[in-house]
Amino acid sequence: MTSDATHEEAVSLLQELGLKEYEAKCFVGLSRMSSGTAKGLSEVTEVPRTRVYDAVRILEAKGLVEVQHSSPQQFRAVPLSEATETLRDQYEERVERLQSALSEMGRIEADNDEAELQEVWSLSGSDAIENRAAAISADATDEVVLVIGSEAVLTEPLIKQLNSLDPNADLIVGTGSASIRDRVEQEIPRATAFLSELDWLHSEMIPEEDAAVGRLLLVDRSTMLVSSINPQTGDEQAIFATGLRNGLIVIARRLLSQGVVEMTPLEQG
Repeated sequence: MTSDATHEEAVSLLQELGLKEYEAKCFVGLSRMSSGTAKGLSEVTEVPRTRVYDAVRILEAKGLVEVQHSSPQQFRAVPLSEATETLRDQYEERVERLQSALSEMGRIEADNDEAELQEVWSLSGSDAIENRAAAISADATDEVVLVIGSEAVLTEPLIKQLNSLDPNADLIVGTGSASIRDRVEQEIPRATAFLSELDWLHSEMIPEEDAAVGRLLLVDRSTMLVSSINPQTGDEQAIFATGLRNGLIVIARRLLSQGVVEMTPLEQG
């Protein structure tokens, strides 16, 4: 990545963390200087000099910039380790406040009494899908069956989460390749690993294909998540279904029974 591209990425990421454009540009500029005046900072960042003072004042209030009250004033960014920790604390505080506010609001119940009996929902983004998979796996009381179609989904957080499941719940992990199976056996010793007999899992993502299987998760035979990965972009999308008699889950149980081969009673029901 070029220096200009890195600079733009840093500014963009700071904006995503809540800074305004000029604030982000001034902080990035100061992080590259030992110190600077409003004039010097304006020349480096192309932020109008009159706006530099406003941006620095806000950055100072956020604990990201120090000011020397000389003539002219000198500005400098706090050490990078302190700045990132401060931003992390502020971001986490906002997330906690959001969680608290949302949880305190009253729920509006659905008109349909059967709305939660047979559900099918879609979900996008690997982080969101991994979080949903972790949440439904954590509620398992009997059995977790995970079929891994792409090694990209076998992340460290997933490995940690699977190792922390209720020890009373069976954990069965199927893969489409021997190398992934060997890794599962090594890093998730509590899992029963197997090489799936499902033919469509036995190859990696093919660029010309529309999508490849990412993960197929079945929890307590009543909750299912199945994802696909775009081989060109790496984007992951999933559907999430609940309900013991949900048609998709019935199909998933029968489909998985072909790949597990007598290792679990999935074919029942």
